[in-house]
Amino acid sequence: MVDRVRSGRPRIARQAAYLVQTVACLVLFGLLRPLPLDMAAAIGGWLLRTVGPHTALSRRAAANLRRVFPDIDDVRLARIVAGMWDNIGRVGVEYAHLAKLRRQPHRVQVTGGHILDDLRRAGRPVLLFGGHLANWEAILMAAQRHGLDPCMAYRPFNNPGIEWLARWMQRANGAEYVGVRVRSSGMRRIAQILEGGGQTVLLVDQRMNRGRPIPFFGRPAMTSTALARLARRFDAAAVPMRVERLDGTAFRVTVEPPLSVPPGDDRRADEAALMAAANRRLEAWIRARPEQWMWLHRRWPKEATPESGT
Repeated sequence: MVDRVRSGRPRIARQAAYLVQTVACLVLFGLLRPLPLDMAAAIGGWLLRTVGPHTALSRRAAANLRRVFPDIDDVRLARIVAGMWDNIGRVGVEYAHLAKLRRQPHRVQVTGGHILDDLRRAGRPVLLFGGHLANWEAILMAAQRHGLDPCMAYRPFNNPGIEWLARWMQRANGAEYVGVRVRSSGMRRIAQILEGGGQTVLLVDQRMNRGRPIPFFGRPAMTSTALARLARRFDAAAVPMRVERLDGTAFRVTVEPPLSVPPGDDRRADEAALMAAANRRLEAWIRARPEQWMWLHRRWPKEATPESGT
C-alpha cells in the first residue's frame, strides 16, 4: 500500500503541473488574443526574453551553443539565448493569431515558389521539411499559397491540456495535423496521404531516440529517418523549406530545390546519406540565424565529441 501511494505521488504532481501550465496559457492567450497581432507578439517576446534566460532550460541552450560554437564569447551567447526566448515567446502568441496571419499574406514572403508550382503540376508526392526556426507554421501558409494542401506531422505535447489548446488554435490554419508517436497510427496516415499523391510537412531537427546517429554540426545526433524512408518508399520529393523571421511578425519562406534521393540498393546507407544532407541544410539555416532556433532540445549526447575531419 505504501509503495502504491509513493508511486502515485509523481503522477499526481505531474498532473497538477500540467493543470497549472494549461491554466496559465489559457489566461495569457485570453489576454493577448484580442490585441493587435504585432503588439501581442511583442509582449510575448518581451515576457520570455525577460524570464527565460534565468531558467534552467537556458543552461541547456548555452551548453548546446558551446558545443556548436566552441569559440563563442559570453556576450554573443547571451544575445543568442535572449533572442531565442524572444522568438519562442512570439511564436507562442502567434499561435493565438494564426487566422490573422493567414488573412494577411504580406506577412509571409515566399522565395522559390516556382518550385512548389512545378511539384503541384507534376502531381507527385511531396515531403516539405524544415525545423523549429522562426515560426514553422509559415511553411504551411507558403505551401497553401501555391496550391498545395499538406498535412503537418508533429510530436504531441505530453501535457494533454496544452495539446488540446495547440490543436484548437491550429485549426485556423486549415490543415490536417497528424500526431506521430511510437506505436501510433500517425505514420500510417502520412503514408496514406503520400500514396494518394499528397504532401506532408516534417520538422526534422528534434532528437529521435529510435533514430540513427547522423552528423549534425559535426557530432552524431540521434535523427529520425522518416523523411528518407518516406521519400524512397513513395518516390516523393524531399523539399527543404527555410523560414526566417524578418521583423516582428513578418517572415520569409525560402523553397530550396529538392534533395537528391539516393536510388541505391543499400537502404540504410541511402537513408543515412539523405538525412545527412537534410541536417546540412538545417545547419546552414541555423548558423545564419542562430537566435531563431530552439536550442532547448537535448540534441546531442553529453559525451559527444566532434567528429574527425569536421
